[in-house]
Amino acid sequence: MNLADLNKVALAMVTPGKGILAADESSGTIKKRFDAINVESTEENRRDYREMLFRSTEAMSKYVSGVILYDETIWQNAKDGTPLIKLIEQAGSIPGIKVDEGTQALPQCPGELVTVGLDKLAERLKKYYERGARFAKWRAVIDIGTGIPSMTAINVNAHALARYAALCQAAQIVPIVEPEVLMDGDHDIDRCYDVTQRVLNKTFQELRVQRVELEGMVLKPNMAISGKKCPKQASVEEVAEKTVRLLKACVPAAVPGIAFLSGGQSDEEATAHLNAMNRIGSLPWKLTFSYGRALQAAPQKAWSGKAENVAAGQRAFTHRARMNALASKGEWETGLEKKVA
Repeated sequence: MNLADLNKVALAMVTPGKGILAADESSGTIKKRFDAINVESTEENRRDYREMLFRSTEAMSKYVSGVILYDETIWQNAKDGTPLIKLIEQAGSIPGIKVDEGTQALPQCPGELVTVGLDKLAERLKKYYERGARFAKWRAVIDIGTGIPSMTAINVNAHALARYAALCQAAQIVPIVEPEVLMDGDHDIDRCYDVTQRVLNKTFQELRVQRVELEGMVLKPNMAISGKKCPKQASVEEVAEKTVRLLKACVPAAVPGIAFLSGGQSDEEATAHLNAMNRIGSLPWKLTFSYGRALQAAPQKAWSGKAENVAAGQRAFTHRARMNALASKGEWETGLEKKVA
């Protein structure tokens, strides 16, 4: 393992004014997104859609530091035969790969999940590195509800995250460590804060135990935020203040950067929260975005599976990427949303 090279890639992933495009939707997830725009989820349509994003020259070159790919996508070629991974590299962006294999029910823990995919991961990482991937992603899912999360779920998922991260670094691939506390429930922001604190503390404990070099990773956490069904939604300022406080309490300064997931927030909410955090300032790590739906909902709608709408889809993608790039520097304002590129 060459830590200097891992650190160089990790720092590039959190370059100020840039963020990570999460284009790693599973087959099931992308089908739901395509169903919403009345597009059939065929391999060709999925390829065309992602090619549209990766050929968005302004967005990719100016505002996107890296792209997380799904296994299908990393092996696909564009219509003209160019590997999609090459389009990403040509734009000056770093290709990455989702390596977890989804979740399964956690035995003896009703309503809780464990992420799987460690078997043969070392072999898969070697092939992904040869293909051009320089970072990877593994998502652990922690739900909040009556009597959950259990310490079992937190411990098991943190252990798997650290095992994955150690295997990545051994393969000279930067791990994105993603412990996601879901915002689906009716819990308030303080409950989210408490659970996320437990999850992050356990995750970093496991990372240390398994000798993961913190300088060669990127953290992808949820924000401290109210559950979607909570009657009292925390303000932008409260989300920013509590999230920064939480991260300062849990995340060592050795970590180069934190790239937030959007987790079901609306496009503008995700941007506003990131912007407010960066305006607080005096942070030991870079704060940026690793958004999927919050970057892609607008371009998906604008494209709607039609070749004549490719340019409109690219404009919508560039706009959202630019808004979040500004937020990663604390320079976003609501009024900019009306000025679509």
